[in-house]
Amino acid sequence: MREGGCLCRAIRYKLAGEPEWVWQCFCRECQLATGTGHTTIAGFHRDNIELSGNPRQFTTTGDTGGSVIRHFCEVCGSRLFTTGDLPGPIHIFQVGALDDPGSVHPTAAIYVKNRIGWDHIDPSLPQYEAMFPSYS
Repeated sequence: MREGGCLCRAIRYKLAGEPEWVWQCFCRECQLATGTGHTTIAGFHRDNIELSGNPRQFTTTGDTGGSVIRHFCEVCGSRLFTTGDLPGPIHIFQVGALDDPGSVHPTAAIYVKNRIGWDHIDPSLPQYEAMFPSYS
């Protein structure tokens, strides 16, 4: 069981089982949302999530045309997870919001076409110019 939440602890969650995947995303929206070169995200099926607190939401349209809903704490501003049309039953959690972010390890880098030169990618990771192929 993994646990995590926001900086002020107004929102907490528990994640059962192993993530479906763990990616480093270099897309421009993740750069803007995090204020850095990429974000590390882990996908967990919604049936394996227990959430306490009420996150706020901000919705955009992804490059596939579907909705992208980012969930965050309205008190401290911590970005927590993303839902939407494309991931369907998979909720995409910010690895940095886990109590133990070292408990997961990236398995791929996506949207590397948007990578900023100073933000390095582990050369052992598979790299994809845009979205992971099975989600495109």
